[in-house]
Amino acid sequence: MGARREVVAAVAERYRSGTRGEKGRILDELCAVTGWHRKHAVRALRGVGGKAADQPRQRACRYGATIKDAVIALWEASDRVCGKRLVAMIPALLPALETHGRLRLDSQGRALVLGVSAATIDRLLVATKVAASGGWRRRVGFYSAVRREVPIRTFNDWKDPAPGFCEIDMVAHGGTSVAGSFIQTLTMVDVATG
Repeated sequence: MGARREVVAAVAERYRSGTRGEKGRILDELCAVTGWHRKHAVRALRGVGGKAADQPRQRACRYGATIKDAVIALWEASDRVCGKRLVAMIPALLPALETHGRLRLDSQGRALVLGVSAATIDRLLVATKVAASGGWRRRVGFYSAVRREVPIRTFNDWKDPAPGFCEIDMVAHGGTSVAGSFIQTLTMVDVATG
């Protein structure tokens, strides 16, 4: 491995300063010597002397604290809906909040809030959602634990059920719950025998 690095280091400067044709010949030679694929050789030559490939790209922060606060206010006003639904609601909510004095944005901030994506909204709201839920996040795997304990049959599973598997429905028969005059029946049908 050390010998390959030495070969790459020796050829890298010549590769960077060469013309397109020279670069192709250098790549052919490097691939023949090292046994690498051509694309790997290009990556190796570009990585020498430049920025390390392991370092992530640093992006400029596009949404500051003002935009984050505006998104939080919009999220609260929309009764804490998810990012996908909030994106659709922002054009209607933003003017309403500005009219009532709940939100003040300049024209650039307003354009940023109107152009924010659902994924960015969800990223901006992570800490706020954790704080709003009492400081804990829902644990993954709880649903599967319940599923292991309670067998739930889907429409694909009803091919040949054994007797005893029942379908249960609660049926409401009119009336109003305010006055107290309503009737409900519990209907149970054995799927196997009908």
